[in-house]
Amino acid sequence: MSKVSAAFLGLGVMGRPMAGHLSLAGHAVTVYNRTAARAVTWIAEYDGDMAETPREAVRDVDVACLCLGNDDDVRAVAYGADGILAGMAKGGILVDHTTASAELARELAERAAEQGVGFLDAPVSGGQVGAENGSLTIMVGGDPEVFARAEPVISAYARAVTLMGPVGTGQLTKMVNQICIAGLLQGLSEGLAFAQRAGLDGTRVIDVLAKGAAASWQMDNRSHSMLDDRFDFGFAVDWMRKDLGICLNEARRNGARLPVAALVDQFYAALQARGGGRWDTSSLIRLLRDEG
Repeated sequence: MSKVSAAFLGLGVMGRPMAGHLSLAGHAVTVYNRTAARAVTWIAEYDGDMAETPREAVRDVDVACLCLGNDDDVRAVAYGADGILAGMAKGGILVDHTTASAELARELAERAAEQGVGFLDAPVSGGQVGAENGSLTIMVGGDPEVFARAEPVISAYARAVTLMGPVGTGQLTKMVNQICIAGLLQGLSEGLAFAQRAGLDGTRVIDVLAKGAAASWQMDNRSHSMLDDRFDFGFAVDWMRKDLGICLNEARRNGARLPVAALVDQFYAALQARGGGRWDTSSLIRLLRDEG
């Protein structure tokens, strides 16, 4: 992989290790985070520099990556006198790893194109562990030529990087991912709660089912902690509700029917009402237990 100058904006649980893999791969990395202390901590661990503004972070870089919370967060960092688009040079590439709307992706692509900057919407799947291990799955929307230039850089923290189609299709594919996960987790919760009510050995049940047609990533990675009623880790309910909101909004635009996703979204709302906004998404099983 040829070495490039890169910026990474957003050093949360996902962005911090992703930026770290860029540095470890030998790229010249400048980081920015709205809470500057996180950037200070990052440069103490990795080779790289920190910037005080998004504009400063992306000045003259080949590729700028960001991983933030939602559409509004992206707009706040991308636009304005100190924003990303005010600092990027013609020929650079902006890669948005935020799970956001397809509408925002198209908006950013249009604004970036006005100044000769390429754009890719590139949400990720694999969670914090995938980010830390450099094994994320990344679904990308954008121009094939822009993708070809950026893909070797993105691969520093991914096991699979796939161009899905034009701008927006990366985000749409991530919506499919979240819709599927919501249904899987509800089904797994109901199955495990049923097993416990029936007096079965939950661990033995998992060991058997994991070898058959019911197997899934969620079963492999969440079933044991679900049986132990442990949810102080992982992908937060708050984040999943944000993502499902994006899915439901898009469905209203394109006419898709999402009855299960809409129902599970309300179950997550009930968990939030119980104070479980930061619990892992597998905490759906708590709604099926008497002790809640």
